[in-house]
Amino acid sequence: MTAGQNGVDAGYDSGLPAPSTTHFTGTTMQALRFCLTIIVGFALLCCTPRFCVSAEDTNAVDNSSLPPDLVVYGGTPGGIACAVRAAREGLQVELISPWPQLGGMFSNGLSTMDTLYNGSRSPLYDEFRASIYDYYRQQYGPDSPQYRATQPDFAKTRYEAHVAEELLEQMLAAESRIHIRRGWYPIAAQREGRRIVNVTFKQPDGAITTIAAPVFADCSYEGDLLAVAKVPYRVGREARSEFNEPHAGIIYVDERKWPPPDVDARHWQLARKLNLVQYDTWYPIRAAESTGEADGAVQGYNMRTIVTRDPENRVPIEKPANYDPETYPALLHDAPGKPGLAMPNEKFGLNSPKLIGEQTPYVEGDWQTRAEVRRKHVEATLGLLYFLQHDLSVPAEVRDTWREYGLPRDEFIDNNHMPYEIYARETRRIQGRQVFTEHDAQLATGLDRAPIHAHSISITEWFLDSHACTPRSVDGGEQEGKVMMKNETFPGQIAYEMILPKDVDNLIVPVCLSSTHVGWGTIRLEPTWMSVAEAAAIGVAMAKKAEITPAEINVPQLVRDLADRRFLITFFNDIEGKENADWYSAVQFLGTRGFFESYNARPAETLSGDEANRWVLTAASLLSDRKPSAAEPSPANAEVTATWFADQIDSELNTDSRVVQPILKQLQIPGDTPITRGNAARVIYELLRTQGED
Repeated sequence: MTAGQNGVDAGYDSGLPAPSTTHFTGTTMQALRFCLTIIVGFALLCCTPRFCVSAEDTNAVDNSSLPPDLVVYGGTPGGIACAVRAAREGLQVELISPWPQLGGMFSNGLSTMDTLYNGSRSPLYDEFRASIYDYYRQQYGPDSPQYRATQPDFAKTRYEAHVAEELLEQMLAAESRIHIRRGWYPIAAQREGRRIVNVTFKQPDGAITTIAAPVFADCSYEGDLLAVAKVPYRVGREARSEFNEPHAGIIYVDERKWPPPDVDARHWQLARKLNLVQYDTWYPIRAAESTGEADGAVQGYNMRTIVTRDPENRVPIEKPANYDPETYPALLHDAPGKPGLAMPNEKFGLNSPKLIGEQTPYVEGDWQTRAEVRRKHVEATLGLLYFLQHDLSVPAEVRDTWREYGLPRDEFIDNNHMPYEIYARETRRIQGRQVFTEHDAQLATGLDRAPIHAHSISITEWFLDSHACTPRSVDGGEQEGKVMMKNETFPGQIAYEMILPKDVDNLIVPVCLSSTHVGWGTIRLEPTWMSVAEAAAIGVAMAKKAEITPAEINVPQLVRDLADRRFLITFFNDIEGKENADWYSAVQFLGTRGFFESYNARPAETLSGDEANRWVLTAASLLSDRKPSAAEPSPANAEVTATWFADQIDSELNTDSRVVQPILKQLQIPGDTPITRGNAARVIYELLRTQGED
């Protein structure tokens, strides 16, 4: 692992590489919008790209001359969510991407929402997901196979790459305060103390511009802006000993069918009760071979290639120029018997092959190096597909199956129908003011949930995972570095401090945020990044209003604002589809303050005496200017009416006047009836709002 690097490495142009010439526009709309030119001199590339050299967008109103309040680097889904939310909050936004095509992996073949939770997450994620369903319903009809293929009412929404790109472009075009620059990448940053003053960006044709702003956001997959700003970051894998993470460092695992031998253990039982998509495998550690030593390799990459069996839309797989049939049998372990990720219009997504060992140079390499990594993966993917279709060593029935598929004519139309970007699953991770580790997605001591963070701005729920990092294996088992903690991971909370670099106050990093390699596995998904980035934009809007930096904002107020807007900042099993309930915001907020010891909110149930006593004391302790009384709490078997509950809190606060009783009237909660957990949460939430929690 490389820790504490400042982003200045050999081969960089003023600290960063030029953008990969494997990135081009992906739709006719983009071709009409932008002036593209042929970039020459890159013989390493597998196809001739077109690159944007006149790359300024004007939305409904031309705001290009207005100084930006926020510069967002990275046209990823996270970057788009950050820009759109900031614009809707009234900020002028400069969205800068190294690629003409926007949308990140949503527009590059990912084809599915990588989430295990089907419920509401954050406003813009929910809006985008709903737009996918609306598109296919309106375009093809509610009973169409295309609409059914989106998997309505299931967590893992499916979609076509060009449709995702079009919908994201529409979302951006609706915001007049967003000015877009395409085909620019950072080459230098000027800092004064703990602030970035400006960042210099460059285009492939040599054009240079320097942009100043009060706040910057690095929402790129690679963290290229944070690198030129000399923000310390990590690359690779920490040693097991650094954070006491069982799955850190050099590791080998075996794949086993569920259940494990000790299936009755509390850990397994709680994991299987989570309201998440469940799996039927688990991966125990091979302790003898797993040394836990630190290592510089990151997890494997691949192209998220799309294939189709629609004869009208199918482009045949041609034999690659450097085709060598001897190289492909080694990749067959990573190739399914047939494409399995179905999406609308008879398309299927591939998640292989991964050239384990070829991915790590991409992270810190110049763009020629990055292009070479991509070229190797494209060549291997097309070669493997051709091998599966034609090589006589492949069983005839397998060859017949694969010959039904080709590349889709209507995807990546100016890139030989292959995705523009490689799936760079892991690159840099900032050294932030707080670090998300494996422990943040495991049960906390004394709780039936993961550790609680008072400054939570989003949640994690994907299983802790890492694809293989090196090609080494032991006795034919899984390749080294693979970690798949299915049925072992618990939903965690991402604290605001995890997106703040240690030594820069006006930079937020919602994508390459602060985590260990193992912790990264549950963070590195687009739905999570969209939620984190949108929450971060609200923090930036707060900072602008107060004329301070994002590092100086009142974070509890941000968390409250997110709760009021129905962001998912605390995971519960029993809140899906109930985001409009009157208790939802209160339950979300109190989930960051230690009121809930498990993943079950149970808002409709009556608050018990034991719970009431604990909630009363917890509420009083959060009001730091109040001194809890020395009086004994009421008996656990007392009837917990709303009036009793309010009186107990007033007693603990030891004030001269009753402050909680008026809240009951305000919230229209009857005083003489047993109080539900949801209503008790509402009372405390309003109390903390009015009494000024620190």
